[in-house]
Amino acid sequence: MITLNGILDRLTYQNQENHYTVAKLRIPKISDPVTIVGHLAGVFEGESLEVSGKWISHPKYGDQFKAEQYKVLLPATVSGIRKYLGSGMIKGIGKSLAERIVDHFEEKTLDIIENEPEKLKQIPGIGEAKKNTIAQAWNSHHAVRRVMQFLQANGVGVHHAAAILQTYGSRALTILQQDPYAIARDIPEIGFPLADMIAMRAGVEKEDEKRLQACLIHRLLSVEQEGHVYGLKPQVFKSSARLSGVDPALFEPALEALIDSDDVTMEIDEDGTKIYLKRLYRAESGIASRMKAILSMPSPPHRLGKDQILEEVLKKLAVKLSAEQLNVVSNVLLEKIVVITGGPGTGKTTLIRALCEVFNLQHLSVVLSAPTGRAARRLSEVTGQKASTLHKLLGFDHENQTFERNFASPLEVDVFIVDEASMVDTLLMYHLIEALPVTASFIIVGDTFQLPSVGPGNVLSDIIESGCVKVFSLTKIFRQVKESPIIMHAHSIRNGEMPDFEKPNAGELSEFYFIENQRPEKVVDTIIELCSKRIPQAFPHIDEIQVLTPMHRGEAGTINLNQQLQRVLNDSKGGIDAGGIVFKRNDKVMHLKNNYEKDVFNGDIGIVHEVIKSESRVLVDYDGRLVEYDILELDELTLAYTISVHKSQGSEYAAVIIALTTAHFPLLQRNLLYTAMTRGKRLVIIVGSSKALELALNNNKTALRLTNLKQKLRAP
Repeated sequence: MITLNGILDRLTYQNQENHYTVAKLRIPKISDPVTIVGHLAGVFEGESLEVSGKWISHPKYGDQFKAEQYKVLLPATVSGIRKYLGSGMIKGIGKSLAERIVDHFEEKTLDIIENEPEKLKQIPGIGEAKKNTIAQAWNSHHAVRRVMQFLQANGVGVHHAAAILQTYGSRALTILQQDPYAIARDIPEIGFPLADMIAMRAGVEKEDEKRLQACLIHRLLSVEQEGHVYGLKPQVFKSSARLSGVDPALFEPALEALIDSDDVTMEIDEDGTKIYLKRLYRAESGIASRMKAILSMPSPPHRLGKDQILEEVLKKLAVKLSAEQLNVVSNVLLEKIVVITGGPGTGKTTLIRALCEVFNLQHLSVVLSAPTGRAARRLSEVTGQKASTLHKLLGFDHENQTFERNFASPLEVDVFIVDEASMVDTLLMYHLIEALPVTASFIIVGDTFQLPSVGPGNVLSDIIESGCVKVFSLTKIFRQVKESPIIMHAHSIRNGEMPDFEKPNAGELSEFYFIENQRPEKVVDTIIELCSKRIPQAFPHIDEIQVLTPMHRGEAGTINLNQQLQRVLNDSKGGIDAGGIVFKRNDKVMHLKNNYEKDVFNGDIGIVHEVIKSESRVLVDYDGRLVEYDILELDELTLAYTISVHKSQGSEYAAVIIALTTAHFPLLQRNLLYTAMTRGKRLVIIVGSSKALELALNNNKTALRLTNLKQKLRAP
C-alpha cells in the first residue's frame, strides 16, 4: 500500500451521507496537487493528511489516488499549531485569540483543548461560556477524526466507517467502545462480522452471550432481507454457528435472552420452531387479527341489481362489462374484503373504474392507492380518479420512521382499493390495515404471478391461499388484446409453457421478438443497436424505450448497459461527475429513494433538463415538473437507460428490451421474466440465450418464502 502526506488543498466534492470525497492534496516538493478519491469523513481544507491506498486511472480524469486508509495529522510544532488555530477552523478562536492561547500553552495547546479545556480560562478574555464554545467546537470538529482513528485501528475500512458515522453521528465512538455489536442490529448491510472484528480485538470471548445474541439478530435480519418473515430454528442456529465458530447448542440461552428482552418471538407448530424478529411477528399477526375484525363486521346493504350496474357503467364509462366482470362487480359489493387478480388483458383496470362509479352512485367515499409513485400515477391515469401512494395516505414520517394514520387515528374512508398489491410487503400491509376503520370495505387488486415484494413476505398470495376472503380471478382475455403476442406469450410464461416465438413474415412487424445471442457482450451490442438505430424509428422519445435486466453487475447488468447506452444515445457535452456517474443534459435518470421534500419517490424516472456546472446543480424534468439537485444530492440519482426488473414493477413502457443471459443465473425466475414482459405495451424484445429463457421458465421459486400469514388467517 502506498502512503502520501500532504495538505488538503481543496474539497472538490463530498457526499454528506456516505462521505465519498474528491479532493486535491498538495504534496511537498510537487508542483501540481494530487487528486484523491475515497470515503474520507471529517476532513477539512487546510488540514494535514496521511493517506494510504493505490493509484487508479479514471477514463476521463486521468490518474487519481484511491484512499483506503487515512488519518488527520495535527500539527506538533508551535508555529504549526499557531497557524492551525489561527485559520478560523475552530469556532470561537480567531487569529488574535489563537496567538494568545499558543503563547501560553505552546506545544501543549491542542492537548489542553482536547483533554483539559478548563485550563483555557487561564487566558484573559476566556470565561466559562467562551471555554464551552471552544470545547464544543473542537469536539464537533474532531469527533469524526476520533471515530475514524478507532475504526482504522480495528481494521475497519473507510467505507464501512462512513456508514457507522452516518448511523450514530457524535455517539459513534461511545457506542463502538461500549457495545460494538450494536452494528449487527442497526446496520444490517455491515452486519455481525465487522462488529465482531472490533469486539474480539477488545477481548470479547467467543462464547460471550452478547456476541451470540448479536449473531442471531444478524442472521434474522439476513433472513428478512431474503424475503422471509421468520427463520426455522435449526437453520438459524446452524448458520449462526458457522458464522461465529461456536457450537449450535450454545445459542439456546442467547435465544431465550432475546425473547425475554422482547427483540425476538418464537412460535412452534407442525412446521417446526419458527424464530421471528418481534416487529415482523407483530406485523404478520396484526394483519391476520385486523382482517378478521373487518370480516366480522356486517357487509354493507347494497341493493343494486346487475341491470342497474350494467347501465350505470355503460353510461359513465361507455364500457359494456362482460358477464365475468359484471359477476365480479355485483359480488364485490357484498363483501368486506375481496381480492381481484388476473393476468394482463383480463380487465382488472376496467373493473376498478366500474367499481368506483358504482360506489360513487351510492355516495360512498373511495380511496385509490398503490405501493409506489409510478404505480399510483398509472392507476390515476387509467381510471381518471385520484390515486396516492400508501406511504402518503398513511402519513409516513421518513425521519422518525412512523405513520400518522394507525389504529388510534384511522383513515376516513368507506372503500379502500389498493392496486399492484403483489408489491406490498408484510410491514406495509400491517400499517395499512391497522389504519383502516373496521366499517370500511377493502379491495385488493394484483397479479400473483408477478415478482413478490422486495420486503419480507408474500402477502397477496398468502391472503388468496388462506381461503378466508373471496377471491375473484379474471381469466378471460378480451378479444381486442387476444391477438397481442405480448399478452399471449406472457400468459404462456405464467403457465410455465415455452412461448412459440414465430418469426413474422417478411415485411411484417410484430409486437414481440426473441433475438438469440449466447454471449453477454453480443447481447450488449444488440441492445445498443436496437436502442440507437432500429427502435427509435417507431418510438422516437427516450422515455418510450426501457431496457430491463435482472442484475446490476456483469456485462449485461444495469451498470455497464447504462454507461454504454449513455455513450451512444447522449452526445451532450460536459456534465457533473458524482460518485463515478457523469450526469449530462438529456440523460435519462431514476430517483433511488423516497424524498418527501422534493415530492420525488424511489423509482421515478425523469430526463436531465439542465446541468449548471458552475453552481454544481442539476435540474431534472419529471413529467413537466422541474426538480433541482445540488452536488450533495446526486447520490439519489442514477442513470436509467437500463433499470432492474424489480425497479420496473408498477410501470408500463411503450417498448421494452429485456437482457437475458445465463450470467444472470442467480435471478433467473419465471415471475421475473413474466414481470419484465408485462411492462411492455406495444413492443417487447428479449435479447439473450434460449438456455437462459429455459432456466427462467423452469424456476418458480417464489413459494420458498417463509411466511405464516396464511395459517394465521385460517386459525380460529
